[in-house]
Amino acid sequence: MTTPESATAEIVPDTKDWTWVLERACPACGFDTPGVSATEVAALVRAKADAWAALLAGDDAALRRRPDPVVWSPLEYACHVRDVFRICKQRLELMLSQDDPSFANWDQDATAVAERYGEQDPTAVRADLLAAAQLLAAGFDQVTGDQWQRTGARSDGARFTVASFARYLIHDPVHHLHDVTAVTAATAVPAG
Repeated sequence: MTTPESATAEIVPDTKDWTWVLERACPACGFDTPGVSATEVAALVRAKADAWAALLAGDDAALRRRPDPVVWSPLEYACHVRDVFRICKQRLELMLSQDDPSFANWDQDATAVAERYGEQDPTAVRADLLAAAQLLAAGFDQVTGDQWQRTGARSDGARFTVASFARYLIHDPVHHLHDVTAVTAATAVPAG
């Protein structure tokens, strides 16, 4: 397994509150979260997982290469998306089984370092991402009626219904796929 040279560079932690995507389209990736129905999210999770799986079938060295020492590689982003699917499945289960649960804090940047995202096997990440997406999508497929209004809260105080949580989470795999493909397109060398 190849360790990316830039894996020792420090990623600047993302401390932004991304809940604003529930109110307006994202100017960076163009995704219109407010225009998405919560009932569409299961299908979107599956579709985005398929797109990530296709990306992970690419060249190993390219997947591990950071476009900048302080920006995650495509592999690191894919590991993050896989873990987002896993964490969101747990949080969905909590909201459906408990009254107004509080979610444990998840430090995505600490997880990336501790789990050595840049050193993971892309084939395994691909399989795990697809499996996590299927479990999450199946969880949303089961939500009906008033369950969409059940609530939960993040450790930072952000509050969600199952419906707003569904719409909030789908921005993540969409946005990061844009991050990765926009960089790839910008750095592509024209043929000839």
